[in-house]
Amino acid sequence: MLLDTASLYFRAYYGVPDSVRAPDGTPVNAVRGLLDFIARLVQDHRPDDLVACWDDDWRPQWRVDLIPSYKAHRVAEEQEQGPDVEETPDTLDPQVPVIQEVLAAVGIARVGAEGYEADDVIGTLTARATGPVDIVTGDRDLFQLIDDARERRVLYPLKGVGTLQVTDEAWLREKYGVDGPGYADLATLRGDPSDGLPGVPGIGEKTAAKLLDAYGDLAGIMAAIDDRTSKLTPSQRKRLDEARPYLAVAPKVVKVASDVPLPVFDASLPSAPRDPGALKELAGRWGLGGAVVRLLAALER
Repeated sequence: MLLDTASLYFRAYYGVPDSVRAPDGTPVNAVRGLLDFIARLVQDHRPDDLVACWDDDWRPQWRVDLIPSYKAHRVAEEQEQGPDVEETPDTLDPQVPVIQEVLAAVGIARVGAEGYEADDVIGTLTARATGPVDIVTGDRDLFQLIDDARERRVLYPLKGVGTLQVTDEAWLREKYGVDGPGYADLATLRGDPSDGLPGVPGIGEKTAAKLLDAYGDLAGIMAAIDDRTSKLTPSQRKRLDEARPYLAVAPKVVKVASDVPLPVFDASLPSAPRDPGALKELAGRWGLGGAVVRLLAALER
């Protein structure tokens, strides 16, 4: 089981009231919510391995070099060295280091890679895995990793993690008319305002799906532009032709990396905390007693 950790702690932050606070008054709603999410996922799905995948770089420069607008609207402060600072709620920022400390004390692997997003860590671990993989994320970009033959699916939270949309190829085809790799082409054509990806003007989701159905993939669509016998409408041909510079680079930005160099780590789901003393201290300091008890109970089963 691979967790898109930031996606989940953002959901926890907005889903758990900020009245949930530590003894000193510091909000810990994201921390407590994430721990409860993990406890519920472990209880319901019993994974052998669990990895909290991390954004060491939420806006990698190599993606920005290809499409400068990539996540540009989320930049709070530009940095000369290292990743830019992402715009996040003031009361969430201080909770992220607490999440890191608690995961370490429990013994849940937290894995990131310099210059890459959590999506890329997930893509790499999915490619490496020899058994079934469940990806837990609220980010549709990861639908591109779905592969029934290799037992790769996405568990998409609809309400917390108690209600999950089990997203497989049948669901993808019914919703979008594509398979996993086809979803990356769909996202490229459609664009994604939340990531600053413009897409092809005038080509929305339904049109993109129809084009992919007709021509197979993005390469097939590009070939159809130059094929005067193809059934592209004049406006589609014109829009796609004008978008060639974008379509030449966007697939690399949209596609999740699958060959990221990762540190050595133990993905095994712990049955007991790695550092009980540190966990007890953290639980007391941040008022996480109930959430920690629930998580440890789920791990012990």
